[in-house]
Amino acid sequence: MAQGRQTDVAPAIELRGISKAFGPVQANKDISIRVMPGTIHGIIGENGAGKSTLMSILYGFYKADAGEIFIAGKKTSIPDSQAAIRAGIGMVFQHFKLVENFTVLENVVLGAEEGRLLKPSLAKARGILKTLAAEYELNVDPDAKIEDLGVGMQQRVEILKALYRQADILILDEPTGVLTPAEADHLFRILENLRAEGKTIILITHKLREIMAATDTVSVMRRGEMTATIQTSQTDPEHLAEMMVGRKVLLRVDKKPAQPGKTVLEVENLRVVDEDGVERLKGVSLNVRAGEILGIAGVSGNGQSQLLEVLGGITHGTGTVRINGQEIDLTGRHSDGQSRRARGICHVPEDRQREGLIMEFTAWENMVFGYHHDPAYQKNALFMDNAGIRDLAADKMARFDVRPPNPVLAAKNFSGGNQQKLVLAREIERNPDLLLVGQPTRGVDIGAIEFIHQQILDLRDAGKAVLLVSVELEEILSMSDRIAVMFDGRIMGERLPGETDEKELGLMMAGMDTKAA
Repeated sequence: MAQGRQTDVAPAIELRGISKAFGPVQANKDISIRVMPGTIHGIIGENGAGKSTLMSILYGFYKADAGEIFIAGKKTSIPDSQAAIRAGIGMVFQHFKLVENFTVLENVVLGAEEGRLLKPSLAKARGILKTLAAEYELNVDPDAKIEDLGVGMQQRVEILKALYRQADILILDEPTGVLTPAEADHLFRILENLRAEGKTIILITHKLREIMAATDTVSVMRRGEMTATIQTSQTDPEHLAEMMVGRKVLLRVDKKPAQPGKTVLEVENLRVVDEDGVERLKGVSLNVRAGEILGIAGVSGNGQSQLLEVLGGITHGTGTVRINGQEIDLTGRHSDGQSRRARGICHVPEDRQREGLIMEFTAWENMVFGYHHDPAYQKNALFMDNAGIRDLAADKMARFDVRPPNPVLAAKNFSGGNQQKLVLAREIERNPDLLLVGQPTRGVDIGAIEFIHQQILDLRDAGKAVLLVSVELEEILSMSDRIAVMFDGRIMGERLPGETDEKELGLMMAGMDTKAA
């Protein structure tokens, strides 16, 4: 997709000398970048590199401490998001900003109503949406409620919102994190159409393959600074990864063949009904053996979360679950997380900030959550050995390369990748018989991904069973010894990684029986 650099026109966006600090932390340091009109410009970098801060400054969420912003060659002040919208900038966030019980049409006009009467605004928006749908392949039912749409369609609504507000510049933050491969392909066709119409797109993603396939130019950030901007056609994933982390990175998972042993986890006809009476798991059966990784593939919201939660003791369910041949309680007083841990089950939850950590507490306190009754952590019958726990936490942080290796720092002050390492260190160091791990590298940078994958493989090679849930098909294919695909609360089927591909798994994730087809 690469185009020649347009030197005879003003950049669509130019940032000059942007700096931003949060207390002693310098998030952006003297950053300058030029994004040419009608191009797709990628921005990559490790967690904490400053990408989100920079885009938040451009979209008016933060005010820079120093520096200037130019839009189409004109110096522009962007004190808030309304000023960004007036300047022709739209942003599609990783977590969509939509009102669930509103229709598509109502979400599009929300905040952009004309006059006190809503009916004329809705009628105008309906006509504009019809034009945009035809122009950019953004077909969405304007009368559908957001809560009834899949994530791919919801993302289209976010793009339509920006275009309805006449955005010429679109910022997309990790746009494919919750999409099936087919939905991701469609998104990039939409972006190509937008680029062909002269729109300028900034794409923030940690997926180097997407950078290579979709962008014209890519900028690399490291530790708050802009280290390089190059034509995408003149680089490759290995070079980009090295520029991001400052060292060579192994992009493929290098693992030995599995040596499966006895069956550790047996699940038969597992069902979960949520608090609204909706059946989320509809008779799931599977097994995981010692020394293997069973990967669960699927689009978010198809029962994977409930599977992890019931196995981890967070949610009740019905059916039969056995650990090492012994049935575990799914509904009674022994169905909680503490009972699971006593049976050799450790759980790395999908949402590290809501379920894995207490963000206001220190790293050393987070390191013992769930295990604080362990005699090793007790000083006597009344008090915990806090000094000893801090020393153990510092040791684990060093082994898991947590940065900074400071056990008294609050969890909220670590980057996402380092927060994930805190949770992994706590759970893996317990030497579990079964590790439940959800989205192990969500929002994690290249260097940390390599490390996290190796820790999980080391556990497998030590003869432990691993149940891995991930929306990243590349991760599922490279890490798993067997793959089960979930759709609508059911297992669609199992595949061996060497005998399938992303296309087949994507079809199964969409509910299609590929064997029958």
